[in-house]
Amino acid sequence: MKSLFRSKPVVILLGFLIWFWMVMIGRTLRWTVEGEHEAKAAWARAPGVVVAAWHSRIMLLPSGWMKCMRDWPGRDAKGAMLISLSGDGEPVARAIKHLGLEPIRGSAGNKKKANKDKGGARAIAESVRLLKSGGAVCITPDGPRGPREEVSLGAIMIAQRSGAPILPYALASRPAKRFDSWDRFILPWPFTKGAIVFGEMLQTPRSESPEALRAELQRRMDAATRRAEALVGYSVPDTAGLSAT
Repeated sequence: MKSLFRSKPVVILLGFLIWFWMVMIGRTLRWTVEGEHEAKAAWARAPGVVVAAWHSRIMLLPSGWMKCMRDWPGRDAKGAMLISLSGDGEPVARAIKHLGLEPIRGSAGNKKKANKDKGGARAIAESVRLLKSGGAVCITPDGPRGPREEVSLGAIMIAQRSGAPILPYALASRPAKRFDSWDRFILPWPFTKGAIVFGEMLQTPRSESPEALRAELQRRMDAATRRAEALVGYSVPDTAGLSAT
């Protein structure tokens, strides 16, 4: 069964279905957006930007790009997204390419293991190159295998190497289906409520301790996530254990 889902015809079909769902979600949800003015101004000043969002929100991630970021000033290079080189990542890579985003295949989830992971070193180098050229790269700092909603040092490493700041990017939708996967993957429903919250941009100077930056990014992403969940009507104290409704 696993080989069937990784066959080329099925991967192409899945890529199309994911793309279709992402577009429909972006266009039909009743979106509330917060923090755009401040993020847009910081985005225009930055040489390149790392956009950090949780892995469980992959189906929601392109919505902020389609609605906001792709029209913000100051980004001459293409937007890109870091996606696992595993077979599971191939349909997502195809989907985001249809949306005008460049897939960078590989993982930087763990600073110590990134260069050993399949495609890790290449993905890091490509991300740094794109960021230095003025691009934006979306990274899921808890991916590809968790722990869920815990920032890894990989995202910090890429930001420090490139000199790019990190923009916390939180999304939520309600109602939505939440799966019993490691990340508690969210499948949003069309024509429902959605929220996009841009957190405060985090500067990443090389002189700063990576662990201190990791802890600060964790704090900012947690705050943005709680706010996004509250905007669509979830009880904020319950967001870590959000029920599938």
